[in-house]
Amino acid sequence: MDKAKQKLLARNRRHQRVRARVSGTATCPRVAVFRSLRYIYAQAIDDNAGKTLLAASDHKTKAKSRVASAQVVGVKLGELIKAKGIEKIVFDRGGFRYHGRVKALADGLRSAGVQF
Repeated sequence: MDKAKQKLLARNRRHQRVRARVSGTATCPRVAVFRSLRYIYAQAIDDNAGKTLLAASDHKTKAKSRVASAQVVGVKLGELIKAKGIEKIVFDRGGFRYHGRVKALADGLRSAGVQF
């Protein structure tokens, strides 16, 4: 098995471990993060209903670095969450290390006033 496949399988195992403990509701949704090589995506999910409440990505951002664009995505999603009247979330890092772009997105959510 090549190294890329091993890394993907390890990330999937980490994500399954986290998902066993983390669940979102309509009043306290789970914010799931996916990080590709080029973009970062985040969505607020109500696991009880199985529905995505809100979503944001950095497809249209004009930030100079990927970390800065991840912060912009966090602020944008945080503003959408606050506009919907949700105060608290559960952060699901998706098996990714809490570092770099994932941390910047979380910091953007916190700066928008969302608690987790």
